[in-house]
Amino acid sequence: MKTEDFDKAFDDGQSVVEHLDLTKARRPNQEQRRVNVDFPAWMVESLDREARRLGVPRQSIIKLWLAERLERQAS
Repeated sequence: MKTEDFDKAFDDGQSVVEHLDLTKARRPNQEQRRVNVDFPAWMVESLDREARRLGVPRQSIIKLWLAERLERQAS
């Protein structure tokens, strides 16, 4: 499919997914990297309580709180 045809189909609201190779798709600045962090036991227990309260995994709480703090620092 030519670029012009792809753009027109997209602009017309047609699905263009079948023309994409999503196996190579990447989200900029969203690549995952593993890090190891040691927390004191009281902190892990607090994180677990909050995670249970919200019904999400501990990792989600950590990511959310770190993201919020980093966004605040950036502004």
